[in-house]
Amino acid sequence: MDSGEPRFATAYWTVGPWQGQLRREELAPPREGEALVRTLYSGLSRGTERLVHANRVPERVAGLMEAPHQEGSFPCPVKYGYLSVGVVEEGPAELVGRTVFCLYPHQDRYVVPASELAVVPDGVPPHRAVLAGAIETAVNALWDASPRIGDRIAVVGCGLVGGAVLALLRRFPLSRLEAVDADPAKASFAERLGVDFASPDEAHDDCDVVVHCSASAAGLARCLELVGDDGEIIELSWYGEQPVSVPLGADFHARRLSLRASQVGQVALPRRHRRTTAQRLALALELLEDPIFDAFLGGPTDFEDLPEAMDGLASEKSESAGIQTGLCHVIRYPVSGSKGRLCIR
Repeated sequence: MDSGEPRFATAYWTVGPWQGQLRREELAPPREGEALVRTLYSGLSRGTERLVHANRVPERVAGLMEAPHQEGSFPCPVKYGYLSVGVVEEGPAELVGRTVFCLYPHQDRYVVPASELAVVPDGVPPHRAVLAGAIETAVNALWDASPRIGDRIAVVGCGLVGGAVLALLRRFPLSRLEAVDADPAKASFAERLGVDFASPDEAHDDCDVVVHCSASAAGLARCLELVGDDGEIIELSWYGEQPVSVPLGADFHARRLSLRASQVGQVALPRRHRRTTAQRLALALELLEDPIFDAFLGGPTDFEDLPEAMDGLASEKSESAGIQTGLCHVIRYPVSGSKGRLCIR
């Protein structure tokens, strides 16, 4: 019940280049069809949020990078993020007390339409559920790729999305599955997944399908060499405004190769008429019952420490500096919820 007294939430904002702040804001009571969520964990997607934290979001693609409940605009001040897991405190009776996933920024409490919440299955720990967005992207990519029994598949680029694709593909009856990355440190991650690892120079060719996730021109060029005749490359990289040179004068035409984009904004065409985006997200959450996905997670970092910790978490050299960020870093929220403390870095 609403007591009539104002309630407050605390949210993380990027307020300058490499500068973060916790801000206290009034929280409106939920209306009909809305829910009040108390956050348990949020996930920090390092690739995207590094750009936001450094104020380096390209102006030409700023609109494309907006998160569903973002406030402010790039470069700053902006409240950003899209991997939140919490407990419904008020709202529709069937949701109250349930653990849910939502595409919401780093904030300790928030009110959203109940239709935007996905219930986390009982077999999925809340901290692992922050990966739902990445797994949903991987599900969509595999619907696009349509892997077949006995296929030879390479995934080039073993970041969060590439890793999610690998984790799902390892369950398929393939003849060969290879993780390909220029960073030799990714070999230990591939080993935890039980997947073979190779540098770009050592990777096997004659693949039936190659999934590209490195967001580099060199990676895409290597994909054209690794895929077999009449084979297909599924492009999952997001390049922003970075120009990409593709060597189409060699393998591409001579060997009748295909290059196809996959993105999560719509359900992949092979399933678009039989699956909704809500069903796709529900499937991703079910797949997270597999404990292998704990290999993706780093942290946790306490929410109240996020402004001071963000520089290290967003650094490209964080792992070499001994900061265990993982492919997705977990932010942990206090059990008691917001204390309304304002923290300025």
